[in-house]
Amino acid sequence: MSTSAITIKRWAARGGHFGLLAAFVAFSAFPFYWMLITTFKETNDLLATANNPFLFNHPPTLEHLRVLVVDTQFVRWLGNTTLVGVSVVAITLLLAVPAGYALARLAGRWGQQMAIGIFLTYLIPPTILFIPFSRIIASLGLQDSLWSLVLVYPSFTVPFCTWLLMGFFKAIPRDIEEAAMMDGYSRFGAFLKVVVPNCSAGILTAVIFAFTLVLQEFVYALTFITSSSQYTVSVGVPTFLVRGDVYFWGSMMGACLIVSVPIAIVFNLFVDRFVAGFTVGAIK
Repeated sequence: MSTSAITIKRWAARGGHFGLLAAFVAFSAFPFYWMLITTFKETNDLLATANNPFLFNHPPTLEHLRVLVVDTQFVRWLGNTTLVGVSVVAITLLLAVPAGYALARLAGRWGQQMAIGIFLTYLIPPTILFIPFSRIIASLGLQDSLWSLVLVYPSFTVPFCTWLLMGFFKAIPRDIEEAAMMDGYSRFGAFLKVVVPNCSAGILTAVIFAFTLVLQEFVYALTFITSSSQYTVSVGVPTFLVRGDVYFWGSMMGACLIVSVPIAIVFNLFVDRFVAGFTVGAIK
């Protein structure tokens, strides 16, 4: 094969690779573009079928954001969601990190069976636990309180994160801990100073998973919370921006954009660690 043919083949391969990458980027970025353009479009521009839906046919407007911030309690809902999310993440890490480490270091068949049992609890449909959780929340007097969500959500996040972190802890050699203990650390000190830093990818994965679950969970938040001032974003936005058959599309897309962009930025900054957290142990 001549040099020119090899060059053409190489450039064709690069062009095909670039084309596939560009198509994937366009596919992934399109929802954000759609949210952005819908947020700043006038209502008449949104509803007119003759207009191009992908472009501004009229000057952009801030009216939809004004409705979202002024006419609803969106800022309060953001604060509620952040409070619940941070609390759930803290509880999840407090329970899942030591549990995952203990199961990873537990030798024999019992450790594996307990790990499988913990993971199976995550697969139980939330609707089955709906009535028992309602009784517990009522008994504790936590109705219409954000603390009811802080109490319930870890029952979903802790089992999965424990199973996830267990696999990551297994990938850390015991020799590292033993060397640290020979240098004077206690087992707990070796765990904090050596094991936890080496498990940062798994811990970050658990944090993103737990916080994302809080952002998207709807059923329990709708059931346990009745006051609009206590709503989270996932409940407040559809409750107040869908009135009968009237959808405030611009304001809804603005809320989605404000909530999703920070998560997308964090995910893309740590995507390599996030993928490592889910695939640890899959390839030797």
